[in-house]
Amino acid sequence: MFKEIAGGVCAAQGFRAAGVHCGVKAGSSPDKNDLALILSEKECAAAGVYTLNRVKAAPIYVTMDHLENGVAWGVVANSGNANACCPLSHENAELMCAAAAQSSGRAPEDFIVASTGVIGQTINISAIQAGMPALAEGLSREGSDAAARAIMTTDTVKKELALSLTLGGQEVRLGAIAKGSGMIHPNMGTMLCFVTTDCAITQEMLEDALREVVGKTFNRVTVDGDTSTNDMCTVLANGMADNPLIEWKDEDYFIFLAALEHLCRALARAIAGDGEGAGRLVTCKMTGARSEESAERLAKAVVGSSLVKAAMFGADANWGRVLCAMGYSKAPFRPEHVDISFESAAGSISVCRQGDGLTFDEELAKKVLSEKEVVIAVDLHEGEDSAECWGCDLTYDYVKINGDYRT
Repeated sequence: MFKEIAGGVCAAQGFRAAGVHCGVKAGSSPDKNDLALILSEKECAAAGVYTLNRVKAAPIYVTMDHLENGVAWGVVANSGNANACCPLSHENAELMCAAAAQSSGRAPEDFIVASTGVIGQTINISAIQAGMPALAEGLSREGSDAAARAIMTTDTVKKELALSLTLGGQEVRLGAIAKGSGMIHPNMGTMLCFVTTDCAITQEMLEDALREVVGKTFNRVTVDGDTSTNDMCTVLANGMADNPLIEWKDEDYFIFLAALEHLCRALARAIAGDGEGAGRLVTCKMTGARSEESAERLAKAVVGSSLVKAAMFGADANWGRVLCAMGYSKAPFRPEHVDISFESAAGSISVCRQGDGLTFDEELAKKVLSEKEVVIAVDLHEGEDSAECWGCDLTYDYVKINGDYRT
């Protein structure tokens, strides 16, 4: 139905991007990009989903205001400072948009604005304003890599993907860059994702698709249980693929929806696997549930449990922690029906059947849990619904990274 291609946020027709170092954070390496710009040749239908944290950063409010009319032309984003809970935060978010507008020939309200980094410190807006002309001058179809690196904070790898599919006989492309490593417990953590597409689709259909997809992808990730003040996922669609306009939930809509979900799921998994200090990606597959909602709640409780995460770090098949986490999730299930197994590239091992522990080979369990990706498979034997959530192990390095993050 669709294939992965190169290009990131510039894969779709009409999009250019760039990233530069401007010195948002004092003493930061000149080799680290910290300011990104994405721009479309044409006006885009636009939609966004934002953090549910009651404390929201100024860029969230400015973006919400700019997207009230359902359209945008581009995105401006920085790392190194969250522009949250600090003096002049709203004014500085607007000034970022104004600087992007002046350097690109657009209007300030044409831009989505996002920031990520330390909370509570006034952003160095002068550095951003000084760096914007070079950033705009550097816009190109090859700029996705530079933009993806500009939004990274404690990320160890860039997160970028693009897809190609066919709608109404026309090739349609979607691309995205994302960041996220710590303060990740999205209720759309610090998580940003910017999606671009040349699909012709109405703003209403685009927003419906984004909200449905985010619920099944980014909202099923947890690294540390902290929901950021700055979480944001936005999508821009400029229609340049010239496919028949998607204005109803017809066959083309569901193909587009599937592609968007594939894109966001891959990025969600990448964020979970790159959790601060993480050594492995931990997936919980919850099957046989009464409803998808209860399956999601149970699975997220498992991957969010500090004790489960610590056990994964130690490659310890302590399955009792899995059942315990399920028990406080507040989702309905019958413990006496639960089967649990651990799976990875090294094999599979059953550790619990009908709520009771099984005798198993500890050495084999250690091998299974020592792989880069581990699956905790739980069968509830109560229904037909399922859900998959993603997290990571909890390592010593997580505390090291966050113990002196600000200083």
